[in-house]
Amino acid sequence: MDKGWMHERKFSKKYIEGVQSFMQLVRSNFDRNSKVRYPCQDCLNIDFQTQEVVYDHLLIKGITESYVQWIYHGEQSQRRDKDEAIYNDDEDEDEDEDEDEDEEHDNNDGINVMLEDVSGRSFANFSGETITGNNICGNMHEKEAKKFDKLLEEAEHELYPGCQKFSKLSFLVKLLHLKVYNHWSNKSFNMLLELLREVLPNGEALPKSYYDARNMLQGLGLGYISINACKYDCVLYWGELKDRQECPHCGTSRWKINNRKDKKIPHKVLRYFPLKPRLQRLFMSIKTSEDMRWHKEKRLDEPNVLRHPANCEEWKEFDKNHEWFAQEPRNIRLGLATDGFNPFGNMSTTYSMWPVILVPYNLPPWKCFKDPFMLMSLLIPGPQAPGKDIDVYLRPLVDELNELWSEGVDTFDASIGESFKMHAAVIWTINDFPAYGNLSGWSTKGYMACPTCNKDAPSHKLRSKICYMDHRRYLEPKHTWRRSKKFDGKIEKRLKPKQLSGDDVLQQLNYLSTYRPGKHPNNKKRKRLLEELNWVRKSILFELPYWKSLKLRHNLDIMHIEKNICENILGTILNIEGKTKDTYKARQDLKDMNIRKELWLQDNGSSYTMPAACYNMSKSEKKEFCKFLKSVKFPDGYASNISCRVSADDDKITGLKSHDYHVLLQRLLPIAIRGFVNKDVSSALIELGDFFQRICCKTLRKDDLEQLEKNIILILCKLEMIFPPAFFDVMVHLAVHLPREAMYGGPVQYRWMYKIERFLCKLKRYVRNKARPEGSIAEGYLIDECLTFCSMYLTGIETRFNREDRNDHDGSSNKDELVLDIFSKCARPFGDGHYDTIPKKDFDMARWYVLNNCEEVEPFLREHKEELMKQVVANIEEKHREQFPLWFKRKVPYSKTR
Repeated sequence: MDKGWMHERKFSKKYIEGVQSFMQLVRSNFDRNSKVRYPCQDCLNIDFQTQEVVYDHLLIKGITESYVQWIYHGEQSQRRDKDEAIYNDDEDEDEDEDEDEDEEHDNNDGINVMLEDVSGRSFANFSGETITGNNICGNMHEKEAKKFDKLLEEAEHELYPGCQKFSKLSFLVKLLHLKVYNHWSNKSFNMLLELLREVLPNGEALPKSYYDARNMLQGLGLGYISINACKYDCVLYWGELKDRQECPHCGTSRWKINNRKDKKIPHKVLRYFPLKPRLQRLFMSIKTSEDMRWHKEKRLDEPNVLRHPANCEEWKEFDKNHEWFAQEPRNIRLGLATDGFNPFGNMSTTYSMWPVILVPYNLPPWKCFKDPFMLMSLLIPGPQAPGKDIDVYLRPLVDELNELWSEGVDTFDASIGESFKMHAAVIWTINDFPAYGNLSGWSTKGYMACPTCNKDAPSHKLRSKICYMDHRRYLEPKHTWRRSKKFDGKIEKRLKPKQLSGDDVLQQLNYLSTYRPGKHPNNKKRKRLLEELNWVRKSILFELPYWKSLKLRHNLDIMHIEKNICENILGTILNIEGKTKDTYKARQDLKDMNIRKELWLQDNGSSYTMPAACYNMSKSEKKEFCKFLKSVKFPDGYASNISCRVSADDDKITGLKSHDYHVLLQRLLPIAIRGFVNKDVSSALIELGDFFQRICCKTLRKDDLEQLEKNIILILCKLEMIFPPAFFDVMVHLAVHLPREAMYGGPVQYRWMYKIERFLCKLKRYVRNKARPEGSIAEGYLIDECLTFCSMYLTGIETRFNREDRNDHDGSSNKDELVLDIFSKCARPFGDGHYDTIPKKDFDMARWYVLNNCEEVEPFLREHKEELMKQVVANIEEKHREQFPLWFKRKVPYSKTR
């Protein structure tokens, strides 16, 4: 059977016909009422469901492309290929068994399969030799091995005498999964355990509390290491300093002052989650080990198209420079992300802790950069942010990354049943702009705040701030705007800043003085020398052997760039107090630069007045603008309720989140601004929104990015002729570099902070003990990490891997009916449905949209093009015959006239 349709786009004609042929195979081998496995991309053949539901899942979510031989759905397997799963749970299952027996068998088997994957005891290599658990857990300590053996014992015990559906372990795992998945409190879970102990026979065998239940699963968890740190962030008491009692730099005691002599409490504790076992876990299960080779074996490498980081220049250049690393597709490329957050939510307590998160990029797009596969490596304690001393806390991680690069670690690949030497490398970092300065060592403040432009940044000193204009430097040398004096009163002759290589950066760092970490009060601030530029220190990441050869070491976060630009625009055009860039000092800046005299302050003797600018709105226009924003409704899950943040009476917009600015800049502002400002202003803002909309696409083309790189320069130059110089802070300037970074790193969805911020929000929910927030987060993350791995094997229960989409599919009752591509989107209507007659104008608009956007209509249009054109001309003649009678008195046919 032809299986090429598996790689086609969902809802295309070829894909739908392929799904129907697949379902015909299922019906020929199974009764119509029997349940079969889900082979879709989310369910991965784990759970059973009716054939109609399986058909819907295949249409909506797509089939798993790695499911080459359909052994679960009736296709006969001729040989055990290395690309197939090593074992088949239902190979000898009788088709005539009762459905309840199937579910019972699957429930019992899921946890056992998980334990087999973790231990490696059930696998056999292709030479017939049994592979023992030492291949995976060779470094497991004796204490951890005992915990795992205890888990095996619990998996063999019945929940109560005569219970065949659940073992004690499987019941406990599902119960803990419900607790974590639904965010139950510890108290509610304890009360449920007390009730179950009273109700179930032999209930006293269950744990008494959540603490005891969590400890039972320690054999599956990977744990963390607690490392004491200096009170002033000078050193870690780790390695050679492990036994020191005071800081070697500032002399501060390692311990807090404590009246209890029998216990010492450190000032700060760094939680370090070892990286090696967590990367090994990605290969323990066949449910993820195959996906770790997706970027090499199943990715479509189209020239000029960027869909995944593996398509980008950085990835390919890395493979070219390190061929030995690229030869093994299971070697892992990582992204490192960090940011600070307050674990106490909206409380007034000033507190900032910094997790360090690693993201594996080997995974396919539907798993890459997703929450279940993000690995927290460090939890840097508060209450103060580490700032420029973050390198002190990164030391354990960098040492382990160096070991993973040079030595690697023995890892067992469950999908093909063999061990290999796994290596890993960090290819870039993901952070907002202040954190960019902490990780890179380049200060993001002052005249040289832009790290890409380096010492040649286009900055100017204004009365109250530093602005970043002069974007004409990035134009072609002969561009007419270079000779214009409308921008800053000068002719621009400078070329764009030179792009620095890793060697150029290291050469600048050679001039840097010795950096002394720590925040001790006796540490005096040192004024930077002129040759040091904006460098504060040499980043610890340069200790990685490959770091200097990378083109894109640190990413500019488009999420915060969009937020700041949109905030500047809204604050200025609505004249929001504290947000507007059009102030008295901004008007004085225009006079200092001798440009736009019509906007200078007018002296009225006792006061000054500000003439109206082209971007200013009247009171009534502001009200209409806010009314429009308040009236817009979005599809479910598309955006938050922005109308709640808009006050039409006060003409203010407050309390917006980063994603709200994302939607406003790209979708609403280009529409809402029309008619309220002149054409030059609206066209520039529309082009700006179109730029961010195109650069945020999931699929990018190199030629489009080259055009966007030229467009953003023209857009910023247009804005320089409209808004005052104070509008152009460094965040507005950073938009110039986004297209080039997209060429290096691929789509922004794999490099922006939205996913990281949501991960931090999840960590914030782990805080149960306000007095020990770091400990609460560490323990909560461990149990969530453990149950995330377990949930891949759980059946008969909703997990993060098999849950339904937010919107149900609005499908037809006839499952064999072909659905046009234009009507294939998911939707969930609100309220009771009713039928109504659509107005002719709306019907004509809908028909026009279908004819111009539906793939299935294109062959018909090509075939009947001449007939359709004649009909269009006839309709135009009939419509305008009375309005323009002189045209029709001429002998020249209407279709030939201008």
